[in-house]
Amino acid sequence: MMPPSPKYEIAFLALFVFLFSGLLVYGGLFFYFLKSSHVDLPIDYLRGVEKSGGEVAVLEAKVAPHLPLPPVHIETPEAVKAIYITSCVAATPGWRAELVKMVEETELNSVVIDIKDYTGTISFKSDNPFLADNGGGGCVAKDMKEFVETLHEKGIYVIGRITVFQDAFYTKKRPDLAVKKASDKNAVWKDYKGISFIEVGAVEFWQYIAEISKESYINIGFDELNFDYIRFPSDGNMKDIYYPFSEKKITDDPDFGKAKVLRDFFTYLYTELEDTGAVLSADLFGMTMINTDDLNIGQILEYAEPFFDYIAPMVYPSHYPKGFRGYTNVNAHPYEIVKFSMEEGAKRLEAASSTPNKLRAWLQDFDYPVTYTADMVRKQKQAVYDAGLTSWMLWDPSNKYTRSALDNALSP
Repeated sequence: MMPPSPKYEIAFLALFVFLFSGLLVYGGLFFYFLKSSHVDLPIDYLRGVEKSGGEVAVLEAKVAPHLPLPPVHIETPEAVKAIYITSCVAATPGWRAELVKMVEETELNSVVIDIKDYTGTISFKSDNPFLADNGGGGCVAKDMKEFVETLHEKGIYVIGRITVFQDAFYTKKRPDLAVKKASDKNAVWKDYKGISFIEVGAVEFWQYIAEISKESYINIGFDELNFDYIRFPSDGNMKDIYYPFSEKKITDDPDFGKAKVLRDFFTYLYTELEDTGAVLSADLFGMTMINTDDLNIGQILEYAEPFFDYIAPMVYPSHYPKGFRGYTNVNAHPYEIVKFSMEEGAKRLEAASSTPNKLRAWLQDFDYPVTYTADMVRKQKQAVYDAGLTSWMLWDPSNKYTRSALDNALSP
């Protein structure tokens, strides 16, 4: 057999060089576009690139700029000891820093911050289409997410408070969902303070509350969602009130109609938020620990308990009626009122096959109708402990808390 002609060898070599060069070019283009794209490949896929010396180089996957890392949540303390912070204070760096300092220096370990207050204002900005056009007239903390992250770095548990059915903004935006006057069913009903309410049975509004909740937990980083004003309205002309969505249910069942509508909302909220893993808590009137009726606002302890991780009764002594337990001056008995209320609530939860540890008292640290002293606050705290419970939260709408009512933080 004759050997191949040199010209064929040259042609073959040229073809080989052409193909090999093409492979290098396309490979280079592949990695260039890979690097400049937003595609994140698993690290395992990028393993195995040999470096000199036999070491294996690992190309680290980078997080795309439009996909921020999700917030890291703090576990609920066994004994929550909290103060309430308004959205306006949360939006004021100097003031909120003073309160954070107090938390660090005392027995406190948690804060409750407004997510949505009675004005209907959402206290942070959001791109969520359900929330983006919020035009409430309240305060907004533009750095709320960063503030929550700072609290987490300090080991502080962050609870977000959502005022639910009391919402001045949304009743203006959607008056068709508001509680109405019986004398004029096109007119929005208001309480004696001039505040309007969304009707509890307005199912469309429930989705709005669920969206606020998800955004607050998943994107902003609140550890717990606390729902306040989960009730039918009061403190207004109750003879001239009409419920456009719940009227028939209330008329058909005057004793429990409101409570059943509210329970439907609790069921919806629990179902919508269950997969998020968020801790949920509910604020109830203090008298719900004692009364078995719905107080004409739809709140019954046993109707709320199954759907929340914690129940927070507002056992402010000033809010109990004159003559309660025979006291002509309820403000002179902060210990007795709180202890009795929490003990009764604990008994009812045990009877409902639940646990008293679900109870977390809201305590009074505001001047109404008398000046509240450190001793009065301490007596309430002691009443919680003597009722066999451990958790409490201090309420003062002015956010001026009585420092001497708090124990100092334990040394590490």
